[in-house]
Amino acid sequence: MPDGTGNTRDTGNTGDTGNTGGATATGDTGRAEQPRPEAAGNAAAPAGPSPTPPPRPGAHSGAPTGPWQLRPPEPKRPSWPALVRPAEPAPIGTATLVAVLATGLAAALLLADGMGPGLPLAVVPAVVAAYAAARAAGRRPRPWTLAWAVGCLALLVIPALRDAAWPVTLAILAALLLGALALHGSRTWPGVLLSPLGFLDSAMSGIAWLSAGLRARGGIGRDRWVPVAKAAGVALVLLVLFGALFASADAAFADLLGGLMPDVSVADGPFRFLLFFLGALIAVAAARTAAGPLRWDRITVTPGTPRSRVEWALPLVVLNLLFAGFNAVQLAVLFGGYDKVLRSTGLSYAEYARQGFWQLLWATLLTLAVIALALRWAPRGGAGDRRLVRGVLGVLCVMTLVVVAAALRRMDLYVEAYGLTRLRVSVAAMELWLGLVIVLIMAAGLFGARWLPRAVAGSAAAAVLVFGLMSPDGMVAERNVARFEADAKIDLAYFQSLSADAVPALDRLPEPQRSCALRGISEGMARAGEVPWYAMSLGEHRARQILRERPVTVSYEVCSRLGAFSGRSEY
Repeated sequence: MPDGTGNTRDTGNTGDTGNTGGATATGDTGRAEQPRPEAAGNAAAPAGPSPTPPPRPGAHSGAPTGPWQLRPPEPKRPSWPALVRPAEPAPIGTATLVAVLATGLAAALLLADGMGPGLPLAVVPAVVAAYAAARAAGRRPRPWTLAWAVGCLALLVIPALRDAAWPVTLAILAALLLGALALHGSRTWPGVLLSPLGFLDSAMSGIAWLSAGLRARGGIGRDRWVPVAKAAGVALVLLVLFGALFASADAAFADLLGGLMPDVSVADGPFRFLLFFLGALIAVAAARTAAGPLRWDRITVTPGTPRSRVEWALPLVVLNLLFAGFNAVQLAVLFGGYDKVLRSTGLSYAEYARQGFWQLLWATLLTLAVIALALRWAPRGGAGDRRLVRGVLGVLCVMTLVVVAAALRRMDLYVEAYGLTRLRVSVAAMELWLGLVIVLIMAAGLFGARWLPRAVAGSAAAAVLVFGLMSPDGMVAERNVARFEADAKIDLAYFQSLSADAVPALDRLPEPQRSCALRGISEGMARAGEVPWYAMSLGEHRARQILRERPVTVSYEVCSRLGAFSGRSEY
């Protein structure tokens, strides 16, 4: 009879209990007992059934017994798409539906003429849609969620302040990252890196989610849309009627009303419909993500095989010695050794600075890769190994910070010789951020690395925000105007490609340099024509005021003689 383990216990009923020469079953092991030597010659056979030979290891049988019992199959690990898939979200609520519709209308009305204050205004209803969907799903905001949401909205203010496209583009991308982190709640490296991809999945599944919600409310039945259409029609008639009366009664109110209302024409109808669709789709994706986000944090990255101390530490110690030698030379040059270096190398002051910056930037990036790989294969035997890893990588981080300082000093020398440009200010800002990442890695080695992915993402977004608020085009113009005031050197051709953010600084130049520097920007704004308030940044508004009060007066021929349109730039 079964004993609960899969073995068959003998109860003594073997069929021939009196035959001592037959094989008897042992109740404790399930094996057949071998005949005793003195009974080997007995010819009598047991009356019971002959014992079954034991199964071979690995053989499959219906009910294996004893030590040959089969192990249950190991559960199959789910694929990562199934692993991150969330549960079904709660049905879409009425508040979410209204917010999605408001987002589409705001995008169609405010973004057709460009991105300015209209962009954050169009995003606010999408934030409301996501919040309403999260509340309906039972999700509550956490401190990190609120921080990401506030950072996302702060970054979307940059298009309202700056006219230059490149800091605006960086701000929108960083806002997308923070919005994804706020909605997904990710805290690991896979989560931080993959969270923005969740919007693509939410956009596809969000349409089905929206359709299911509409069907649950009766779709577009007559009893649903007729009252709403009547109310909207009455509101529109009242606005048009009384708005026209007040506008005809007061010219100032008419001018104010004309500036506030979007100028909608039949010709741009298809484009505005496309903006409506995209705005509503983004709002649905955000709400669907808030209701049921993908669980990116469930993806685990297994560490590499730990190496021995010698195998792991020797290459890094050699690298640290190389960094130490390079940094010793940099410190010697920094404290008054430029003349000797220039005489020995035959390079000019600017050539020496330009030659080293890009190499040092790549050295910083490669050092981050080396640190990541070293942590993957670091020895993990105990406290001694942890001290070794912290010591070796800590020295490497300190040496890298000296390299960052040397790279920034090289860039400063280069700017003194040739002036500031967009490329130079952007790569210098990137080098500063890489130095901040090195400091965060050092702090993680001391206090734990659980918070490091979110700290790196937050530092990147903060750097983009500060970069946009500082107005890089304004910085470029300001630095070059100061250089002109110091040594009368200026490259008027380069200013033709700057944005309206550079106008306040360039307005300080004397004539004819001022008009020649501003001509390209002035002609660009003239071609754009009048821009409504919701599409005009603060930088463009200030530039239009300055050029309206002090327009460009120098002729094209004079500017050509000064090299403003030569197509060649010393930068």
